[in-house]
Amino acid sequence: MIRAAFYRGKDLPLEIREIKKPKPLKDQVLVKLRNAALNHRDIWIWREQALSNSDGIVLGSDGSGIIEAVGEDADPLLIGMEVIINPSLEWGNNPVVQGDSFRILGYPDHGTFSDYLVISKKYVFEKPEHLTFAESAAVPLAALTAYRALFTKARLRANEKVLITGIGAGTALWALQFAVQYKARVYVTSGSEEKISKAKALGALGGYLYRDPDWTNQAFKEAGGFDIVIDSAGGESFAKLPDLMLPGGRIAIFGRTAGNIPSLSPRTIYWKQLSIFGTTMGTRDEFLSMLDFIESRSIKPIIDSVYPLEQLNDAINRMESGNHFGKIVLQIS
Repeated sequence: MIRAAFYRGKDLPLEIREIKKPKPLKDQVLVKLRNAALNHRDIWIWREQALSNSDGIVLGSDGSGIIEAVGEDADPLLIGMEVIINPSLEWGNNPVVQGDSFRILGYPDHGTFSDYLVISKKYVFEKPEHLTFAESAAVPLAALTAYRALFTKARLRANEKVLITGIGAGTALWALQFAVQYKARVYVTSGSEEKISKAKALGALGGYLYRDPDWTNQAFKEAGGFDIVIDSAGGESFAKLPDLMLPGGRIAIFGRTAGNIPSLSPRTIYWKQLSIFGTTMGTRDEFLSMLDFIESRSIKPIIDSVYPLEQLNDAINRMESGNHFGKIVLQIS
């Protein structure tokens, strides 16, 4: 028997149960998970999603571990490999947008908050050598999202000015690290002076408290406008972003932590010839490119804290508090 943390319904605490150890079929592999990591997606599922499966769902999109067994069509030489898991499942053939079969590991499929995970061999990749298992678990969903937003969608070029909103969350921090490594001039927003100071230590040139009604004027005065904004919040502040953009600027959005977006000024968007891109996760090729970017530059994730699997609900409370800076990681085994 193994342990797994089940989501049983909206707002109910996740419940750790003992279940039968799964077996890999055909092209699948059995991964003994060493670490997993939380994402805001887990919170949204927990708070908003109806549960159609009465037995519950094992949440979790991020994970790292060791392949313990393989199915009949998988190479037995994979056994013992230290791996990182790509949670972007069945993207499809069009790199521009995911297909109808696309889904993200951890809902509706069982995810990584468990001792073991069975998954197709095409979604496991060798763990970056310079990263620990805990650090590797902090990579997949957030780093892939940030990589696609910054490079595929916003088409970052060296020396451009980039504004990243809501610094402190995992994806925003990956975007900061990627942009700094790419020689961009990076600025951030946050609700916390402490987080802005930490972002500056990571290479940000400036930061603004988004609760200050004058923050956009401060940002424009200091930076003179931005080529790119990477936004995970939406909400009322999003309507201010076009005014901060330089002509030809690009905004990439992948989250909604501040809610729906009110009215935008069409004139600002078309006169400045701005582009607004929605983005979600990424393709297999982007996942490989993201890993190569991380390995070639020896980038390590920012980890806020590590909790044992048994304290998963405490880890969720930590994420909901908004006080974390970096990824919240689970120690599985």
